[in-house]
Amino acid sequence: MNKQKILIIEDDMDLREGLSFSFSGDGYEVTETETQKDGLREIAKGCYDLVLLDCNLPDGTGFELCKEVRSYSSIPIIMLNARDTELDEIKALELGVNDYMSKPFSLAVLKARMKRILQAKAEPAKIAAGSLSIDRSTCKVYKRGEEIQLSKLEYRLLLYLIENKNHILSKEQILEKIWDSNGKYVDSNTVSVNISRLRTKIEDDASNPVWIRTVHGIGYIWKE
Repeated sequence: MNKQKILIIEDDMDLREGLSFSFSGDGYEVTETETQKDGLREIAKGCYDLVLLDCNLPDGTGFELCKEVRSYSSIPIIMLNARDTELDEIKALELGVNDYMSKPFSLAVLKARMKRILQAKAEPAKIAAGSLSIDRSTCKVYKRGEEIQLSKLEYRLLLYLIENKNHILSKEQILEKIWDSNGKYVDSNTVSVNISRLRTKIEDDASNPVWIRTVHGIGYIWKE
């Protein structure tokens, strides 16, 4: 049986090494990092079962890291924070962390919460849609068993369409969900261009799409 893999992103060396030692003794495979940059690089590998994330890092915050990771991955995250404030906890939960603990914390309670989350994740979150299979635990997409390469943006767009299958999504809804409100897109043609790119990768005939249908004058729909 493969060991479950834990990633610890924590700049406090004593705490990080103490947690790593304890988790390793429990049979987990543990990787340690101390910066946001290194943490993001490790998470992007898609090989971890759970992330233990410190809120305050030398090169950024756990909030920033969580926001970026949640744009392409549903990997379980437990956030640790030395500041025991209600606002921080609310912010963390709104960004999509699975659990939140204030420092100092009980190691036994932390392990119990980790166990609960990992048990819930034991079966990979897989979605079947048409000829596609999506593994949300690794952010990989397969077409008839063969992996297809999607960019982070294409993956998010595909997931959004499938999660709202048989419902028409306007271009404005897609822009708001997939792109942020900081002007990272030029206009609504951005949606059309990316839909077209996605179709070439997932449709058998992109010029006659079966799954991503255009609803003229409104937007798009994933039709099943």
